[in-house]
Amino acid sequence: MNNIPEVKLGIIAVSRDCFVIELSERRRAAIVKSYTDMGGSIFEAKTTVENENDMLKAVEEVKKAGCNALVVFLGNFGPETPETLIAKNFDGPVMYVAAAEESGDDLINGRGDAYCGMLNCSYNLGLRKIPAVIPSYPVGTAEDIAKMIDEFVPVARALIGLSKLKVISFGPRPQDFFACNAPIKPLYDIGVEIQENSELDLLVAYRAHKDDPRIPSVVEDMAAELGLGNQYPELLPRMAQYELTLLDWAEQNKGSREYVVFANKCWPAFPKEFGFEPCYVNSRLASKGCPVSCEVDIYGAVSEYIGACVTNDAVTLLDINNSVPKDIYEADIKGKYNYTLKDVFMGFHCGNTPLCKLSKGAIKYQLIQNRLLENGGEPDFTRGTLEGDIAPGKITFFRLQSTPDTKLQAYIAQGEVLPVATRSFGGIGVFAIPEMGRFYRYVLIAKRYPHHGAVAFSHCGKALHTIFSYLGVDDISFNQPKGMLYKNENPFDA
Repeated sequence: MNNIPEVKLGIIAVSRDCFVIELSERRRAAIVKSYTDMGGSIFEAKTTVENENDMLKAVEEVKKAGCNALVVFLGNFGPETPETLIAKNFDGPVMYVAAAEESGDDLINGRGDAYCGMLNCSYNLGLRKIPAVIPSYPVGTAEDIAKMIDEFVPVARALIGLSKLKVISFGPRPQDFFACNAPIKPLYDIGVEIQENSELDLLVAYRAHKDDPRIPSVVEDMAAELGLGNQYPELLPRMAQYELTLLDWAEQNKGSREYVVFANKCWPAFPKEFGFEPCYVNSRLASKGCPVSCEVDIYGAVSEYIGACVTNDAVTLLDINNSVPKDIYEADIKGKYNYTLKDVFMGFHCGNTPLCKLSKGAIKYQLIQNRLLENGGEPDFTRGTLEGDIAPGKITFFRLQSTPDTKLQAYIAQGEVLPVATRSFGGIGVFAIPEMGRFYRYVLIAKRYPHHGAVAFSHCGKALHTIFSYLGVDDISFNQPKGMLYKNENPFDA
């Protein structure tokens, strides 16, 4: 399954007609060489833009080359209108960067004034309401800009993916899970399509895959992946049937879109009717770049997809679930790691985290659903979760969300999973985020975020912040350091 875009970069240089055009062209070539030396690939448009006709020619040049993301390079002051119309006429994310001056011995014909030109560029982008990526400090040498381009790639990959994404949902959110039912209008505003279906649609499709000839090969793949964790081998044919159902539905229903994620109702009716819990299958699709969010969490699915595009790696969706008992903190964390008890919590879900992100995983049964649906007896249809402690390492906890009045907001918090045994059930880990206690109160609670958060298994906050800003999200929260007060935070709290 190819569900993550491939970024094909292009670069266009611009030049003010009263400046030396060769300066922009020479500097553009140096950027291409620097980026290529880093191992990157970028198409160099030979048309240097001085006017609108040049702009049209250059954009056509990069389009013919198959570029889906673009760097606009101000090699000198640059022409304000043509350079901003590049982004308007190009179908894909665009980053603007500017040349630093190179030598104190060459500040006559070798002075480009791109530092100044970037100001006018930004003004004109705003004038035309054209979104663009502008790095934190967008002025640099060829080597500097090559690094900016490298950081732009994961951002571009996510923006391309979102522009061609369809969220497929099955069922309404579970009873009382209002937080998983946020208004979807803002997703259409950012270019995401949504197809809503009933649980019956899914069940009918699943039954149609009975005796699918592909089932044995999927079972074989599942067994090889699970190894000793294959505790219920008799379940694998049913789960393979379900996996094929989702993959076929995605292919048959993506229509004009290229990429798909799912937001599915997974309880309480699902295990009774399908005969298993869907968690392991969900984990497998997530590892293939197609997240399946729990409990019809559409924004959770979109958040996961953004993380998958940024990291080009598996992601998961977890409950910000339970506090760490003081005895575990005292025994396994205090004095070993620089975190307070309020900085740590357990992230959990039934069993949707991909096996590659668990220290050790196995197919088990869902304890809470077993209590609810099987009266705590011998587990039958509540089996099918993928459980184990989440592997230690860097993480980013984040979420894109709509408020009730249809305004997008987001949070990003970087931290880590600690190598501490959870002594519990499900797909679960001990998470540590600096100043989590305050973040929990003054972001998650104060801004009415739901319990689900997407988890990327690296520190990717910088890229995520750039993406959310590009999408027009005004309210982007983060775990503020000690001494930096949140709005309405009590300054007298000890």
